[in-house]
Amino acid sequence: MSRIGGSDVPRLGLGTMALPGRGTWGDPPDPAAARALLGRAAELGVALFDTADSYGPETAERLLREALHPYDGLLIATKGGFRRHGPHEWEADCRPESLRAACEGSLRRLGLERIDLYQLHLVDERVPVEESIGALCDLQRQGKIRDIGVCNVGEGQLARARATAEIVSVQNRFSLVDQGSRPVLERCERDGLAFIAWAPLGKGFLASSTGALASVAARHGATPGQVALAWVHRSPAAFAIPGTASVAHLEENVAAGLLELTDEDVAELGGDAFHGYRARRLARRARAQAGRAKARLRGRQ
Repeated sequence: MSRIGGSDVPRLGLGTMALPGRGTWGDPPDPAAARALLGRAAELGVALFDTADSYGPETAERLLREALHPYDGLLIATKGGFRRHGPHEWEADCRPESLRAACEGSLRRLGLERIDLYQLHLVDERVPVEESIGALCDLQRQGKIRDIGVCNVGEGQLARARATAEIVSVQNRFSLVDQGSRPVLERCERDGLAFIAWAPLGKGFLASSTGALASVAARHGATPGQVALAWVHRSPAAFAIPGTASVAHLEENVAAGLLELTDEDVAELGGDAFHGYRARRLARRARAQAGRAKARLRGRQ
């Protein structure tokens, strides 16, 4: 067990971005299967469930309530800061009034009077982060939020957020193939903040990787994905929230909590360039940028 704000939970959680339909839009093809997956995660000991009002939108939060309410022993972490206009379309909106409305909507959908961890989904370039965090402070004073976290931030943005409120967690993209947030992770380690790694499997790339990852996995009788998750957990501050819509993949991910890597393993993994990931990431980034541009255009109409 490790601490996130006022909760002690295992460091392997579940991200729910994969539960809605294609493009994180609409209902899943089989809602009953999505609810069953959430229930199975709780049975396996997963206690950290990360979601957002924008996943669907609203779909993932609704599924969580249907499957897990009243959440005994669970930490439900949600986020606000995006508006959705269609599949793959994401528009930043971190104005205080928008965040207040987003939080109220999440409370209703999740069936809660207080959200234990509410996170600013991103820093909106049009809104000073102090204003966005200030809105969350107001909600915290009203008893609607227990703890405040931030997502997708750099060191400077984190410092500004922490000057405005007590921040208990940071959620950034981080994996063996994407270590751009290492300075933020190290800051969390020094200051006692939780670091929640999203896309810890490199959006699935590491789950079936070859090379050093496969070699280390074979030595441990594990899968490449389990090795990738164990690598993230080498940091005492790190939590991982791989997302999946597959019960088999969920069970595989949870089993990674039993795996400990050696210094030799880590050195071998550090020497692999993971060719192929860069091209895949660039393609995803281009699609995301196109979706954001389309969302901005729709927002102006």
